[in-house]
Amino acid sequence: MVCVRRAVLDDLIAMQQCNLFCLPENYQLKYYLYHILSWPQLLFVAEDYDGKIVGYVLAKMEEEDGEAARKKDFETHGHITSLAVLRSHRKLGIASKLMRAAQRAMKETFGSKYVSLHVRKSNKAAFHLYTETLGYKIHDIEEKYYADSEDAYDMRHRFSSSDVN
Repeated sequence: MVCVRRAVLDDLIAMQQCNLFCLPENYQLKYYLYHILSWPQLLFVAEDYDGKIVGYVLAKMEEEDGEAARKKDFETHGHITSLAVLRSHRKLGIASKLMRAAQRAMKETFGSKYVSLHVRKSNKAAFHLYTETLGYKIHDIEEKYYADSEDAYDMRHRFSSSDVN
């Protein structure tokens, strides 16, 4: 069993290590630091009873750009930058708990209307989690999105009054 809690500064190295074990997309420590300083409400970790970080979600709010501001069509929304759960702790519902915690914080703290993310087209397990468990829909396909030129699904989930509880 694990507990999902808001990440703190002391968790960043463990989050980065979890990322290195789980994902082909890796980030420098300063990227985690940028996120926790900018959006501390949106970073969550899953911690086991021994205090080991076994998963995390790294999220942010998307900034309004000049063109959207001029058109007045910008909707406040969040973005999931990275989600990882150690292999030893998968299939226990941890990823969905982390995602729901981040989504709830986006909606309650920032008034987010929806959340977006990118997922590799080949990542069937993540695609299933996002579509079947969390209700995401494909918005677009980003060709050669990843460093190895794999395409990504650009996915979105629009918030309703009941879906982040």
